[in-house]
Amino acid sequence: MLPEEFINITRSMFGEDLWQVFLKAFDEPAPASIRLNTDKITVGSMASAAERVAWCDNGYYLKERPQFTFDPLLHAGAYYVQEASSMFLQHVMKHVSGSEPVVMIDMCAAPGGKSTAASTVLPEGSLIVSNEPVPQRANILAENIQKWGMQNVVVTNNRPQELRRTGIVADIILCDVPCSGEGMFRKDEGAIAEWSIRNVERCRALQREIVAEAWQCLKQGGTMIYSTCTFNSRENEENVRWICENLDAEVVDIPTEKEWNITGSLLADFNEKVYRFIPGMTRGEGLFMAVLRKNGECNQRMPKTKRQVGGDRTVEGWIMNPENYITEGLKQGITAIPKRWYALAKHLAGTLKVVHQGVRLGTIKGRDIVPDQCLALSTALRRDAFTTAEVDRKTATDYLRKEAVTLSDDVERGFVLLTYRDMPLGFVKNLGNRANNLYPAEWRIKTTHVPDSMADIIGEMTVINGK
Repeated sequence: MLPEEFINITRSMFGEDLWQVFLKAFDEPAPASIRLNTDKITVGSMASAAERVAWCDNGYYLKERPQFTFDPLLHAGAYYVQEASSMFLQHVMKHVSGSEPVVMIDMCAAPGGKSTAASTVLPEGSLIVSNEPVPQRANILAENIQKWGMQNVVVTNNRPQELRRTGIVADIILCDVPCSGEGMFRKDEGAIAEWSIRNVERCRALQREIVAEAWQCLKQGGTMIYSTCTFNSRENEENVRWICENLDAEVVDIPTEKEWNITGSLLADFNEKVYRFIPGMTRGEGLFMAVLRKNGECNQRMPKTKRQVGGDRTVEGWIMNPENYITEGLKQGITAIPKRWYALAKHLAGTLKVVHQGVRLGTIKGRDIVPDQCLALSTALRRDAFTTAEVDRKTATDYLRKEAVTLSDDVERGFVLLTYRDMPLGFVKNLGNRANNLYPAEWRIKTTHVPDSMADIIGEMTVINGK
């Protein structure tokens, strides 16, 4: 049951015709959609006769929602389960990211859908600082970033003002801000229960605080992408107008297609280009997005840092193009950090709570360097550095539960990279009579449920990183 105040406000804002379209869609199931990782695979066909998402080249609607948890390809980072409306970010990024490497900050990034979407279309060599203020959500963000295989990334767990204090200057900042969640009502009954006018006002104030801090990190002429998953104009058009009037910004027009049925501004006397995804009009959940350019000066000054090379043991043969990285020993293990961003990454690590950065290669244990899960899933992995063993779905699922895995007798002993459908899953240490499962305990599939059957979501595919 929708809250009465929400009905009154939204009905008045939408108008009767749009409100009736929305109500009809509200009684229908939310569509299931995925976004493919084109840095890892090319796809010849989709096994479930999926339909492409119009505004995202690698987004697909599925006929039904499968039990994603039990698909090894999800855990391998072959695709990301993402609500279709949110994939619009990838379309926006194509029009704002240019051709030269940039610094992008995703200010409220968990669980990682928008950071991974941005990474696919940013110019090669760009850096994403993917930040999440809530610690538990920051760990989930780091897991999803690693599964996607990103290297030019720093995952942080800080408040926006703490990022601003580092002096970092970004070309693009995404503020997908915490909101009252009206756009998730169809798929999340909890969002309905938590809704109130008071919460809308609280969110509106918090959104302005986040944007004001982030704005100081944006270079002159830089781009801010502001988004929410809510409908009301208080958190949407009114905040965009506030940004324009108080932070010296102008709204950027992103070209769209008429058949996408994206709704524009619903606030009287505000006619700037904004993008509303309303269920019934568009096939997805509620989303609001606006793109803004910074006209005023940036008073931040990127910190001057010295490049230092640390660590005395390297595993450069485990990654492709090792000359592009600086490899050093950190508390978490041996990490390869892209040379272009090494100085900035070191500065951020010294001033912020960094959860993950670069490519974590391995951990020194006695005489061994134990290869890391991050390496297994990274697009920088050099596969011919390891013995590989292809496994079936059951063995892959056992591995992802962190259960015992048995390999055939002809597999060499030592560290072995397991693959499923030629896609890297992670490492085991093969001892001959048994194999030690090295999958991270905190990532394991925790449910004991075993599905009766699980059809492949992705049909024909070719793994890009086959070296």
